[in-house]
Amino acid sequence: MNYEAAGLAVETTGSPPQNALHVESQQASSARQIRVERHTPAYWRVIFDNPPFNIFGPETIPQLDAVVTAIENDPELKVVVFDSAVPGFFLTHYNFTPPLSASTSLPSGPTGLHPLPDMLVRISRAPVVSIAMIRGRATGVGSELALASDMRFASRERAILSQWEVGAALVPGGGPMARLPRLMGRGRALEILLGADDIGGELAERYGYVNRALPEDELDAFVDVLAMRIATFDRQAIADTKRLVDFASLPSDPEIAIGWDAFITSVQRPEAQFRIKQLMELGLQTSGEIEGRLGHYTETLGQG
Repeated sequence: MNYEAAGLAVETTGSPPQNALHVESQQASSARQIRVERHTPAYWRVIFDNPPFNIFGPETIPQLDAVVTAIENDPELKVVVFDSAVPGFFLTHYNFTPPLSASTSLPSGPTGLHPLPDMLVRISRAPVVSIAMIRGRATGVGSELALASDMRFASRERAILSQWEVGAALVPGGGPMARLPRLMGRGRALEILLGADDIGGELAERYGYVNRALPEDELDAFVDVLAMRIATFDRQAIADTKRLVDFASLPSDPEIAIGWDAFITSVQRPEAQFRIKQLMELGLQTSGEIEGRLGHYTETLGQG
């Protein structure tokens, strides 16, 4: 595959025989936030590396799009693991610093959806197995990317999943209203979405938010063994089996589209603007205390 055409630059790492595919942003001013490590031609790790909190914004979109395009088009790839290099944070919420137009002006992706839900839909439908390995906060976009992945494995001690948006008068935009009820049922999905609270790894496993919650010191080895096992199997059999499961379980594009539209509408409402401003003044996107206890701080916004 021509990685340069996909927006990726290939570098050899110092570790044994692995290659690192570094994502080159289409915007020269954007810092590199994602890297891809090729453990084998059939098994990659996509690593989010945007310290201090792995916040996702319009500046991240072309970088992730390059990765998703490479995943879709590499003829040898069979399994990809999404991971993080930032301690305590898998991937968090959307970036509220850029103007809204930085997101709404982006062209639609190949599915016809806005680029963020477009990429999540393409991850779900790619002929490659996707695994989210969560050992920190998966908040907002992080939760939505995990839900779009085929499997989710979490650290029992350190994983925190959250759809926090309703607490800030927002509607989640990356498809959790369509995906969560299919995983855990309507009542639990509404508890997650409307409670807008932090969910630890053990409860996430009990509810079906993740496949399994494993002890922190066992998580990486478990995911690696599973990924390597899948990577030895026939690619066509993997793709065909996944396609049939997708047919039975994935939401339709219109279900995803209306969620994104509702998010864009909600973020412009005065109540959402007021609550986001409150959170920013408290230290959203700058304070480890706020980012690390977002469920707690969103609860305080409606008081007083």
